[in-house]
Amino acid sequence: MPSRRSFLSLMAAASAWQALAARAQELFSPFVGSDPENVERMVKLAAPSSGETVIDLGSGDGRIVFAALKDRPGVRGIGVDINAGLVAKANAAAGAQNLADRAQFLHQNVFDADLGKVDVIFMWLFPELMRLLRPKILAQARPGTRIVAATWGIGNWPADVTDERPGNYTTVRLWHVPARIEGAWEWEVNIGGINHRFEALLEQQFQQAEGAVRVGHRRQLIQSAKLQGRNLQFLLSMTLPGSGYTGMSYSGEVRGDVIEGMIEVRPPAPEGEELETITTLRLPWRARRSTTIGYFAPTGTDIS
Repeated sequence: MPSRRSFLSLMAAASAWQALAARAQELFSPFVGSDPENVERMVKLAAPSSGETVIDLGSGDGRIVFAALKDRPGVRGIGVDINAGLVAKANAAAGAQNLADRAQFLHQNVFDADLGKVDVIFMWLFPELMRLLRPKILAQARPGTRIVAATWGIGNWPADVTDERPGNYTTVRLWHVPARIEGAWEWEVNIGGINHRFEALLEQQFQQAEGAVRVGHRRQLIQSAKLQGRNLQFLLSMTLPGSGYTGMSYSGEVRGDVIEGMIEVRPPAPEGEELETITTLRLPWRARRSTTIGYFAPTGTDIS
């Protein structure tokens, strides 16, 4: 549990920040060392593995980076801090711990950090600063990148995992940077010899996704959409021309303007046959981002 002195120091620093937050240029979080137990919890939640690179924005004396590398020989770490003295201290500590080949600390503004090649982003900064960093993270970090932060969230972006403990413990949260799926998509599926063209509009709020799909003159909402990093899943049940009412379960990996994966298709049961007896089909799925939006094309009155 954090000591009373550490807690009071943090609260005093938070009060000082609130007094300065109205100034647009006050984008600096003074160094308050993270409690060792909280550092351990952050690293455990991030779970860096061999071959991955972690970065700590506002790395201070380097303790989070060092903890992420401990007993993980294949992990590399980068620390970024605006305090040159702390950067020098952290690099000296890396040398003393024989970690200089895997740990590097940079005298840099966190807004200038390179987030495009890291797998984990650690942050323990004031909430206003973390919120200001959110557009940079969403724009530059790769989908699937894990973000771990202590105490505060990142605006209204809901965490994927929250580690809350009873008592005076700091809350630790984890997010996955979501792939960008907002917009128009199209794909084709052949069911029973009939080729169906799907035109979809997907909407996105961080990792929350909704959407609507059109096939021929019919439209339907997707259900139970889940987006975690690059992985997208959703359900769709609708009447397909010539095929009848069909249930479909989609899962795929988002790669820029393409989603590739599988569809589990349950065709409608023939008359007199139980639905449970119908064999589920597993079909490949490849959706492409579309520059045209067929969903809005005229529908007409013949929708039988």
